[in-house]
Amino acid sequence: MGENFFISLKSQLADIALAWLPASWQPMISAILVSCAVMAFAPLTMMFLTWFERKAVGRFQDRYGPNRVGPFGIFQPLADGVKMAQKEDIIPEGADRLLHHLAPALVVVPAFLMFIFVPFGRDMVAADLDTGLLFFLAASGLSAPLIISGGWAPRNKFSVLGGLRAAAQMLAYAIPMALSVVAVVMATGSLSISAVVEAQARLGYWYVLTPWGAFAFVIFFLCTVAEAKRTPFDMPEAESELVAGFHTEYSGLKFAMFFMAEFTGSYAACMFAASLFLGGWIGPEFLPSWLILQVKAMALFFVMVWFRGTIPRFRTDQLLALAWKFLFPMSVLVLVATGAWYFLRMDSGIAAIIWPFLSLTLAWWGLSVVLAHEFIRANRPRRADNAG
Repeated sequence: MGENFFISLKSQLADIALAWLPASWQPMISAILVSCAVMAFAPLTMMFLTWFERKAVGRFQDRYGPNRVGPFGIFQPLADGVKMAQKEDIIPEGADRLLHHLAPALVVVPAFLMFIFVPFGRDMVAADLDTGLLFFLAASGLSAPLIISGGWAPRNKFSVLGGLRAAAQMLAYAIPMALSVVAVVMATGSLSISAVVEAQARLGYWYVLTPWGAFAFVIFFLCTVAEAKRTPFDMPEAESELVAGFHTEYSGLKFAMFFMAEFTGSYAACMFAASLFLGGWIGPEFLPSWLILQVKAMALFFVMVWFRGTIPRFRTDQLLALAWKFLFPMSVLVLVATGAWYFLRMDSGIAAIIWPFLSLTLAWWGLSVVLAHEFIRANRPRRADNAG
């Protein structure tokens, strides 16, 4: 499939529809086709990502992973979907029945909305808004109240605790994530995601290769992992403490909806990070732009899977301390570094002096904060055991 395959396919389908409908319906037909494409892409991507993660984690743990249903177990997600559709929908006594039905259905909406604003390739974006970055952040933040509602609806203590943990976690990590995006806006001068990618093309290298961009990328990526509630930031679920957290009392397709929101939201965030810091669809000319972006997004998703297979879960206090004591101050310093880069990058002589010093200063500050925090925690006075 070439560079313009999907654009040509959309035009052909629109022409077929317009042969039977008035020409004034063209904008509506175009919107419907794009919506159908996004609605089809998100679930299919979720099915592939569940298979990919189970196979990768299996290899990390010296297992095969799914290997029975289809070649290499590729049809295992389809079998799981059929199994979940057949499960009984159980609603606990005393639960808020309306919220119990609505929360799983609505929680996937923010994940689907995020795909609308991300460019899939050159001239391949459903809604190329001048404020696309703001809409993306707003869509990603919509999941917080829905997760809280999902945890409150069953009136289960484990679910309520999971929902409250999710609220504290998503609020803590949303602030440094937004500040890291502000750094990109400062460097680009636009809130359009397509403009960010084109600015990196004009610059000749990705933002992640700049002194400020490397730190901003790490902050943004860690925050997206926490926002998606993935290991090691999966305290809202915490099977060893809360059974299954906010989705403890959900079964069947409702349970699947929560996981669809997690996987599709994670992959949308990976595409977003690739567009902001890794050049988006910019790459070798002989490859289609949409393929370049998907390769970058899959590489970032593999890092998320790598985290799950190798890093143990944080405690709640560690998780929040990382956000407020390290990532938030670091994101503020990144804004200072971005402003310096914007005004000094035209002067190569000054930049040759400033950037090594600034980069080393940021790295030393971050390392000092981590070491100081660990030293204080390790030497914290312990309470004497009650002897009596």
